[in-house]
Amino acid sequence: MNDAALKDQVIKEFVNLQRIKAAQDKAAEIEYQESVLKVRMQALGIPTDDLEIK
Repeated sequence: MNDAALKDQVIKEFVNLQRIKAAQDKAAEIEYQESVLKVRMQALGIPTDDLEIK
């Protein structure tokens, strides 16, 4: 990952945290963020079946 890609990723993570903090329904926003991230991971070939922390 080059420097520009790393900066872009960090900015995306910050924006996502801000969205969660500002959300009226934080649980729904977290669920949305999780589903988007799982799709991105699956597109990169990362298995997402057993990712839940219990």
